[in-house]
Amino acid sequence: MSASPVSAPERLPFRDPDLPLDKRVDDLLGRLSPDERLAMLHQYAPAVPRLGLAAFRTGSEVLHGVAWLGVATVFPQAVGLGATWDEDLVRAVAEATSVELRAFHYHHPPVVGSGATSLQAWAPVLNPLRDPRWGRNEEGYSEDPLHTARLGEAYCRGLAGDDPRFLRAAPVLKHFLAYNNEDDRCTTSSGVRPRVLHEYDLAAFRPVVASGAATGAMAAYNLVNGRPCHVSPLIADELRRWAEPTGHELFVVSDAEAPSNLVDPEHYFDDHAEAHAAALKAGIDSFTDHGEDSATPVGRLREALERGLIDQSDVDRAVRRQLALRFRLGEFDPGLDPYAGIVPEVVDCPEHRALAARAATESVVLLKNDGLLPLSGSPRVAVLGPLADALHEDWYSGTMPYRVTVAEGLRERLGDVVCVEGVDRIALRCRTSGDLLGGTAFDVVEWGDDVVTLRCAETGRHLTAEDGPLAVAQDVIKTWEVHETFRLEVDPAADGDTVLLRGVHSGRYAAVDPDGRVALTAETPETAERWHRELLLDGVGEARAAAAAADVAIVVLGNHPLINGRETQDRTGTALPESQEALLRAVAAVRPETALVVMSAYPYAVDWADEHLPAVLWTSHGGQETGRALAAVLLGDADPSGRLPQTWYRGDDELPDPLDYDVVKAGWTYQYHRAAPLYAFGHGLSYTNFAYSDLRLSTSEPAAAGAVEVAVTLTNAGPRSGTEVVQLYVRALKARYEAPILRLADFRKVSLAAGERRTLVFRLPAERLAHWDVATGGFTVDPGEYEVVVARSAREAVLTAPLTVTGPAPTPRALVGRETRAVDFDDYANTTLTDATRTTGDAVTPTDPTRPATLLYRAADLTGAVGVAARVANEGTGAARLEFHLADRPLAVVEVPVTGGRYAWTTVVADLAEAAGVAGVARVAEAGAAEAAGSVEPAGAAESAGVAGVVGVHDVWVTLHGDFRLSSFHFTETIAEQAFPSC
Repeated sequence: MSASPVSAPERLPFRDPDLPLDKRVDDLLGRLSPDERLAMLHQYAPAVPRLGLAAFRTGSEVLHGVAWLGVATVFPQAVGLGATWDEDLVRAVAEATSVELRAFHYHHPPVVGSGATSLQAWAPVLNPLRDPRWGRNEEGYSEDPLHTARLGEAYCRGLAGDDPRFLRAAPVLKHFLAYNNEDDRCTTSSGVRPRVLHEYDLAAFRPVVASGAATGAMAAYNLVNGRPCHVSPLIADELRRWAEPTGHELFVVSDAEAPSNLVDPEHYFDDHAEAHAAALKAGIDSFTDHGEDSATPVGRLREALERGLIDQSDVDRAVRRQLALRFRLGEFDPGLDPYAGIVPEVVDCPEHRALAARAATESVVLLKNDGLLPLSGSPRVAVLGPLADALHEDWYSGTMPYRVTVAEGLRERLGDVVCVEGVDRIALRCRTSGDLLGGTAFDVVEWGDDVVTLRCAETGRHLTAEDGPLAVAQDVIKTWEVHETFRLEVDPAADGDTVLLRGVHSGRYAAVDPDGRVALTAETPETAERWHRELLLDGVGEARAAAAAADVAIVVLGNHPLINGRETQDRTGTALPESQEALLRAVAAVRPETALVVMSAYPYAVDWADEHLPAVLWTSHGGQETGRALAAVLLGDADPSGRLPQTWYRGDDELPDPLDYDVVKAGWTYQYHRAAPLYAFGHGLSYTNFAYSDLRLSTSEPAAAGAVEVAVTLTNAGPRSGTEVVQLYVRALKARYEAPILRLADFRKVSLAAGERRTLVFRLPAERLAHWDVATGGFTVDPGEYEVVVARSAREAVLTAPLTVTGPAPTPRALVGRETRAVDFDDYANTTLTDATRTTGDAVTPTDPTRPATLLYRAADLTGAVGVAARVANEGTGAARLEFHLADRPLAVVEVPVTGGRYAWTTVVADLAEAAGVAGVARVAEAGAAEAAGSVEPAGAAESAGVAGVVGVHDVWVTLHGDFRLSSFHFTETIAEQAFPSC
């Protein structure tokens, strides 16, 4: 299979295909020396010639086709695949991708490093798309965890194949966990409280791992609750626990350079040996670090061994997981390889081209249509905009074998189609020498935030600053560091036609050296060269003229995947670039029959277009067949069957802070966002009409551990065949917690002929109604009233049915005699989640130490409580105190001593009776806490409390004053001196 440098001289037991997998792994592991095992922990595991082992490298990028290896079939971006809502299609795309990956593995020499092309596939991305400004929005499927998990499992199964013994490719889930921001991603911490952790972020990964479809996972760059993901206990406590019933362990890999980040930017550990040891013990099995230089990371691990930070069993555990995966990929059984017949011609074969076209077509979403579409007859069409005749690859795209643009796709069907980009053509003439920059004119395309590319009008190549002097050199923008973006800054001291040319990547200005060469060397505007900007062609004017002469204008706007929003860079907002918005409005002014096509990796706030245009569509960057797909939808050859995988917010809808990961409290996604969106999650129109009727439940009163069958009849009541995505949601009524407005419970994509009717039956387990109960530390289905909602989108319900879950009522939270984690609050204010230790546990601390942090624990039974104890750590020197109080009275005030370090924990105690003596202090603190809490409100009136012991069920507030951390607390039935004599 993989090219072996030396064949084994004898048939060793690990080469025996009749032995059980674990026996073969154990035999091979036992034959490896300690140094050979240690070397296998690096991404580039060396060959072991004496055993006939080939070199092995982790990771090939296959997010939406094989990437980075040359020409390969390019399917729509993952967010576009998400828009199909079609699990069978997504699985087929993954199958085609893995077949092409096998072709590269067998028939193509390695591009970099040692060994054949890796069959460990780094895909899919399962991070839910919480924030549409995330630079890597294009890589995820959906803002909804269930939708993400369903499509993610389909992609995994397509990659892995159906052979019961051998994997076609080994899918690796990215990026674990709570990773949705690019700016400072290696040092930012995602604050994820237990409800959000279990109901949202883990919910996208859990079903895929538990299904057995995934073979591995990649840890994320960021920190979660103050702890880097690469040393997270969640790897063992969640990922590996879910995988146990499948019979196969996950092979967990690091992200690139992330092990080094534990020391360098994050400063979480003092030295690299310590950091690498902690990552290995936490569950990282392979270190992607220092590129092909394995000596550095392996040397750090060797030092960790010598210092006793890890032992041989830690190394062996990780190597065993790698070897098990390599056996499953067939490396040691070439004679049994079921995929050996894959030939190089499968790459970009006709079947894969057809699949790319189908995927691109199904991913198109019709957002608005007032009757303009589908186009009929033989209209004169003008295709306008910077993406009218261009397709761009993203960082994780393969090289497109061909590109059918929107203009070309329409030309294939309509013949003569006018295409105008609508961008200005300018000349930049040096004020000092009079020379023309680059000796040519440039077409200027603006991508937002005043960032432009300058493309040579004659050759189509871009101006670049990559190698010294500026040069017209790049055909395609696709490098990790983009050197082809600039800003044309108006010189305030000169006329409006004088500009400074500034490189976005370097931040420096263009200057001319004594030899006349232009380079980005000026650090300040004062030392920069001045350029006369001469307008040679008015792009908007040309577009207006083309639109006026046409019957219909198709304006194609959006983003370049490598500019302004991409890996390492989040978007600053959701508005269209100003020049693109201006072009759209100008065209619509002369041609009311204008359809906007947004081709983008993420949502835009196209409020004006929605209000003023008859038709709006969206597609992700759809790959090589984008143009044919859009032409098929625009002309009615295909019914638009895509549905939005995430909410499109309005332009004036202020979004939460990008680092606010609390989807519940911040109001992220359709589940919690109260304001009406521009276009809702699940929205998408068809060219026909679908009618829903006869919603029936098999029972209206299921038990909390039961299930309900939900039946609904769907009828195509329109004049033509079409496709609908039937969406089933649930919601809790009168919940004791802040429940989602709606939560997706199931969905199905259905195609019906005109007049056809079909009854669909969904199985709704009661667990789909569950929430994470912070009081008990597990999922629970509360008895009470719910609603089943059949909808066209998260904002368009068509049928509802009541549902009453039976069972005993939840008991009050037990706070007496039971340790309560501080993070298990019901609500909070001015609170940041942080790590309790480097290896395990969470704690809370005030976000702003000058203001109190407030935690609310609802409906707690305090009967018999006379004392309280809390675990605190205080590395500062300032005064700090911890307060416990009810809605109408204080319980206790505890002074928090300096403990001497971040992880120096101690227990502080107080008698509740002491509250009577400090009532004045407590009342002041309570007033401050209420002000800080904002939305933190009591669930009900408190009952009476006596100094000799509290009676009844209460809402309990815990308030932190000062810069310290709280990990847990509990109330006691004995006074503090008796309960904690040693404290």
